[in-house]
Amino acid sequence: MQAPITIAGISAPDSAYTRKAAELVARVHNREMLHHVHRSWWFAEFLGRKRGLNYDRELVYLAAVMHDLGLTEAHAADKRFEVDGADAARRLLVADGYDDRKAQTVWEAIAFHSSIGIAEYTAPEIALVHMGAHLDVLGFYYDEVTPQLIDETLERYPRDGFPAAFQAALADVVRKKPLLAAGTGLVDIGHRHVPGFALPNGCDLLENTVFETRHAHAPTDA
Repeated sequence: MQAPITIAGISAPDSAYTRKAAELVARVHNREMLHHVHRSWWFAEFLGRKRGLNYDRELVYLAAVMHDLGLTEAHAADKRFEVDGADAARRLLVADGYDDRKAQTVWEAIAFHSSIGIAEYTAPEIALVHMGAHLDVLGFYYDEVTPQLIDETLERYPRDGFPAAFQAALADVVRKKPLLAAGTGLVDIGHRHVPGFALPNGCDLLENTVFETRHAHAPTDA
């Protein structure tokens, strides 16, 4: 059995569930995305410790390493990729005997992990998955983690090639489910990477709902 990964004297949670999750993501992700989900866990852990939060480390690990399952061929379905991934993670955990309540929190952490301005105000486990992922993707919260911890994480899980691989994975989602990009950062991915991508302008949709179209010519009282 492989020993848990340790960075700066901190060991990742080690249980039957965490080992199975690590094996799963190793099978379904390419190298760049695999390193991203592991960095997301470590960054979540460092932020949680820095902020003195009380949280379930195993749960955060499970949600962090599985948070992008919805971007994989094996687990993509017909919803937003965050929800596809959340559904897959909860289904796998419950089938393996994981506590239902904790599995639901894993679902929420994954489903809301991209929700900037919302997720960070939720339960610590949910907030930390969001924060860890966004530290890695966009550099949010970077100043809260020491350079040594950043460097040691990058040495173990290099970030080279990640921006391109991540954009490619998101572009594939936009090509398959363009309407679900509305109101998300996937709109930018669509415009840059998906030829012919277009969505109706939100203002036009607001001004042409069923209420406006149905009542535009309704008779008024004399």
